[in-house]
Order: sequence, then C-alpha cells, then structure tokens
Amino acid sequence: MKKCLNYITVAVVFSVTVSLSAAEKVAPVRMGSGIMTFDTVPGWGFDEQGRSVLGPTHGGVVIDKAGNIYTSAKIGVVVFAPDGKVVRRFLGDEYSNIHDMEIREEADGEFIYGARNANAEGIKFNAETGEMILKMPFPKESGLDLKKFAPTAITVAPNGDIILSDGYASNYIFKFDKNGKYKSHFGKKGNGLKEFNTAHGMTLDTRYDPPRLLICDRNHMPKGRLLHYDLDGNFIEEVITGLGMPTSVSIQGDYVSVPDLHGRLVILDKTNTIVAVLGNNEDPKTHRNFNVPQDQWREGIFSGTHGSYWDKDGNLYVQDWNVSGRLMKLVRVK
Repeated sequence: MKKCLNYITVAVVFSVTVSLSAAEKVAPVRMGSGIMTFDTVPGWGFDEQGRSVLGPTHGGVVIDKAGNIYTSAKIGVVVFAPDGKVVRRFLGDEYSNIHDMEIREEADGEFIYGARNANAEGIKFNAETGEMILKMPFPKESGLDLKKFAPTAITVAPNGDIILSDGYASNYIFKFDKNGKYKSHFGKKGNGLKEFNTAHGMTLDTRYDPPRLLICDRNHMPKGRLLHYDLDGNFIEEVITGLGMPTSVSIQGDYVSVPDLHGRLVILDKTNTIVAVLGNNEDPKTHRNFNVPQDQWREGIFSGTHGSYWDKDGNLYVQDWNVSGRLMKLVRVK
C-alpha cells in the first residue's frame, strides 16, 4: 500500500560543533523515538588528531559477520572494528569511488559487491583479502545503445544473480548471473509509475517471502519514493512517497533505514510506516551539501546522508556525502 507523508521534524537534544583536536569532549546526542532511539558516538573512527581518516565520501556501508564495518570513499574501502579503529584498507584504482556496496556470505567466504558509477562497472571482491573476483562493465549483449553507463546500486538475489542499477544514466536495471553473464534488464527513465528518475539505491527486501527488490527512485517528481519489483523485473507497488531524496536502503528484521540526501535518515517498519527520523537538518546551507568541512560538522545533525547499515545489535552506521569523509556510529538505546 502506498503511503504519503510530509517532512517530519524531530527534536534533537542539542548539537555542538565537532572540535578537531578534542572530539572526545563532544557530548553524545540522542535522537529518534520509541524503540528506534539512538545515541551518537562522538569521534568514532577518527585518528589520534581527531580527524576523519576517509577523505571525500560518496558511497555506502556494509558489515561482515565478525562485526567489522566497511565504508567506501574516494580513496577506496576502509574497514573499521566496532570501536572505530581501522582494521584494514583496500586502496587504489580497483577499489576507489564505490558508490554502493552489498556484502554476502558464500561457500568460500564473504564478498563485497560494488557499483562504481565513475568507472562504469559492477565489481565483486573478497571481503578479507581484497582479491577481485568479477568485473561487470556495460553488457553489450543487451542490445542497448547507451551513451553512458554509471551504476549506482547493486544487490544479489538468493540464487546468486547480481542486479545492477544504472541510476546515473539510463535508469535501466541490469540482471547478471552469478558469473557476471548478462541475463536481462528492465525499467527506463521517466516520472511515470513504472519509470525511474534516478534509480539510486537498491537492496533485497527480505521482509517478504519471496524476497523482492526495494528500489530508491531518488528524483521522482514531486518527491522521492521507494518501489517494489520482483526479481524478474516486474513492478509490484509504489511503497512510499514524499521521502525527499532517498539514496539507499538497508534492512534488519522488519525495519528499513533510508538515508535522505537532505540530511536525515528515516526508519520504516514492516508496514512501511515511518517510525523515526534521525539527524534532521533544517539548515538549507548545510543539508544536501557535499562541501561541509569537518570543523563545521554538528554532532547529531547530518548534511548529505548517503549510506547506512545495521549491525547485529541494531546499531546504525551512517555515511554522509561529504568532502571530509563522514561516517557516524549511532548506538541503539535499549
């Protein structure tokens, strides 16, 4: 069932500018509501000088079965332990500018799937060693004549099929088999019910049996929306509208976290009703703004929310689209 909403504002206890030299002195901020209430962890992931180690971020977040947090940045993929210490890095041209990631446990290990818009490909690599397993450029076998290929989202079906959204170009969504062989495509660019105007984010919606695709139609007019499609590319329903600019989706149990580029994150329940809004930024100068340097960050206030992921305890890790590289840990209040 489709749901509509007006922008919701939540009261944040207080906000404070991050100090580069004394991030540990910044007090946590509580946000959200009900069972979806969280406290920020000031300075999480910073180096000893209180600075972000990431550099520019325009990517996603995933977590492996050991609890390590992977986030993608311009420099590559940086892996953190839950305490914010860096565990390892995958740097260089092969790993740079991954716009979206998915992680999947398979028979021979855990693997990261990535969508690289600037490099016009989908990829798969080993989450522990970084060994590159697959690269999926534009599939010429599709018969399409595209001037540009810029994938923004990737997910994997239960049978291993890889689904890659060309969200910054044609808005076709491509389906490959587990070996990277092209199978089919669906969708097209537009503002119609079954069209995409920036199919920006996507995941496998495991709240349903069988699972289905949950797709962020970021720039659909008049306001962004989420859609359900089956794994064969058939339209099911418009899930919710009026979300601003939804960038990605992450599932845990019955709940979905949806970052909005306007500087907020909404959480939906199993009925796709909004149950909490986190980090709401009402300042038009700093929301949907990449160029907010670290010395202007405000604790508990987001700027360009782009990626998120849940850990096993229900905590959230949230990445901002940001020139200095912002990744935040939100601890769920029990």
